[in-house]
Amino acid sequence: MRNLLSIDLEDWFCVSNFDALIPRSEWDAQQFRVVESTRALLELFDRRGVKATFFVLAWVAERAPELIREVAAAGHEVACHGYGHQRLTQLDAERFDADLGKALTILRELSDAPVVGYRAPSFSLTERTLWAIPVLERHGIRWDSSIFPFGAHPEYGIADAPLTPYRLGEDLVELPMSCVELAGRRMPCTGGGYFRLYPYRLSAALIRRCNQAGRPVIFYAHPWEFDPGQPRMTMPLLKRLRHYNHLDVTLERLDRLLVEFEWGPMGAWADSVRDSAPLLPPGSAGARAKAA
Repeated sequence: MRNLLSIDLEDWFCVSNFDALIPRSEWDAQQFRVVESTRALLELFDRRGVKATFFVLAWVAERAPELIREVAAAGHEVACHGYGHQRLTQLDAERFDADLGKALTILRELSDAPVVGYRAPSFSLTERTLWAIPVLERHGIRWDSSIFPFGAHPEYGIADAPLTPYRLGEDLVELPMSCVELAGRRMPCTGGGYFRLYPYRLSAALIRRCNQAGRPVIFYAHPWEFDPGQPRMTMPLLKRLRHYNHLDVTLERLDRLLVEFEWGPMGAWADSVRDSAPLLPPGSAGARAKAA
């Protein structure tokens, strides 16, 4: 089974964990490291012959347009991660419309292929932010990968959302982040901090279990997760461990994962499941919220 490889292309200081430490007004003063770390990923993907989907933060694209052109020229898919990495929970429909429109204008000028995929910063498409769906549709977004069907995280997730693709609108397909059900509970198996914190064998076993259930895994990572030399911020111990753990071995682990499993970009899969994906299945948390 071909799994789905995605990169949230943002720099080390853009993460939500640093919102209170590095205001957006100070982003331009930070050390810009995303070009080097992204090129390391591009070299790895080229060596292993895999293509990925890059959810690009348009603020970065404005400052490194040549990097986004490199991504597109290498045959990878360019999708949208918004402009300023503001979570949907920090916006309203009007401000999100402006953020998304600005981001898509920038990205569509840098990519020869249509930019029709979206992932919300910090997976912030939740029951509280379903107002974003018509905004996405209005801007020509045809597939989304923002909903985490998981309820144990304090800042994101819809606990009982479907694990398989469904439509958020007539033409908007949701590709939910990957979880495995174990003993009646859901366990993420989708990359990011989970991939760095889990033992490698556990990550691989969860991917196999998801594949055995007939579902490809959506794997995600950020360029900063492969950059052990990035500046270190002062944070509470638990957050510090979660954020910086295993940065020095993540590239090696990903290389192993690329060899062990088959991978590809996300857009083609979204198109392949579009006709069979149900429209907001009854009983899902998203369906209840929209009906309300």
